[in-house]
Amino acid sequence: MDIQVDELYKKLKDGDDFVFVDVREPWENEEFALGAKLIPLGDLVNRLFELDSYKNSEVVVHCKSGGRSGVAKALLEGQGFTNVRNLIGGVLAWKDAYGNEVP
Repeated sequence: MDIQVDELYKKLKDGDDFVFVDVREPWENEEFALGAKLIPLGDLVNRLFELDSYKNSEVVVHCKSGGRSGVAKALLEGQGFTNVRNLIGGVLAWKDAYGNEVP
């Protein structure tokens, strides 16, 4: 099940334990970051080893609008990840709801 910005905001604010991955490009992350681990979508296949120990953990992926992170979700699920959630609307939805605020 994917995740809405309000649920993600609460998880970040509460310090919940989950793996958070930004699949945007480095320049996008430099402009605005939610605090996720940066693994650009184009690098994800070659960097899966960095996430291997989290195959059964909650993994939340995000991008600018939800498209690239949707691809990342499918890729991770295809590699055996069991609980991958895509941030619906991505950073654009986050900015609509919270501006530049990051808990």
